Amino acid sequence: MRNHSLQMLFGAAALIASGFASAETPADFLARYETEARQSSPSFNASAERGEKFFTNTHGGEWSCSTCHTKNPTARGKHANTGKAIEPMAPGANPERFANTRSVEKWFGRNCKDVLGRTCTPGEKADVVAWLMISPR
Repeated sequence: MRNHSLQMLFGAAALIASGFASAETPADFLARYETEARQSSPSFNASAERGEKFFTNTHGGEWSCSTCHTKNPTARGKHANTGKAIEPMAPGANPERFANTRSVEKWFGRNCKDVLGRTCTPGEKADVVAWLMISPR
């Protein structure tokens, strides 16, 4: 029994050390996207104001981010086609937002293609995260 407990302890420690078990924060994503954006624009700083405009504008298409997520990122949204409920985008209202890279990149990838017809730039992502981070509960 003791040997099994030690194996579990070492396994858990290995997961934590690998970063697999650690949660990420919205600030982690903001810093990452700002760093990526600065590779092509060294003076880039994320802007919550630009993030809000990006989120609510249609960018020449029919949809904006707010079409499904609402203009209030602390409110529940609803997918425009399926009617599926969408939990709030603001991490202050939904702590599960911006908790892991896989999920964040999946949703930025899918939603940017739906709204823009292309992948979002790191700067656009940074701006949106900056805006969502300051949205009240």
